Amino acid sequence: MTAETSQTLDRGLRVLKLLADTDHGLTVTELSAKLGVNRTVVYRLLTTLEQHALVRRDLGGRARVGLGVLRLGRQVHPLVREVAMPALRSLAEDIGATAHLTLVDGTEALAVAVVEPSWTDYHVAYRTGFRHALDRGAAGKAILAARGALLTEPPCALTHGELETGASGAAAALVGVSGIEGSVGVVMLADSVPERVGARVVDAAREVADALR
Repeated sequence: MTAETSQTLDRGLRVLKLLADTDHGLTVTELSAKLGVNRTVVYRLLTTLEQHALVRRDLGGRARVGLGVLRLGRQVHPLVREVAMPALRSLAEDIGATAHLTLVDGTEALAVAVVEPSWTDYHVAYRTGFRHALDRGAAGKAILAARGALLTEPPCALTHGELETGASGAAAALVGVSGIEGSVGVVMLADSVPERVGARVVDAAREVADALR
């Protein structure tokens, strides 16, 4: 630790990261071993984090991420949207289709940013805040394709008519962005997605991911 940093804050953030990486929670003893500090320090960290609802402990004493983290997470959407907008605008204008950034929200896919092309006679209306199941539509399927996989290139998904009759979609997952599951995609009125669109969407997803790292 350097003189300019807080050791306690650093440890608290490391606790949250460790808990976020497990589905079954961690005991004080396990956290103590992973952090390399004694159990008393871990107790104090957990108690402080519990007071802010960032951590909860079950009846067995295992610590898990608390609901307070969700409230903080909601504030991430505006920041991510701002970072993604240049790439979305370029994608929409280049393809002539509605471009969107979609993030995982619980068990659903949530559109947090939408850009419509300026020069087309018609395009698909797709609103910010639109939700759908992760296993339907290109945006969700691209995200699912990236889960649990060590990827260097964004996986791309193509669909037709799954969310709107007559509309086709292409989306590529955000890869290598810690703490964020999402995808960049386009939706268009077409029977199928033109070949060049998939590659262009992958490029846009890579651009957004790079900006978020």
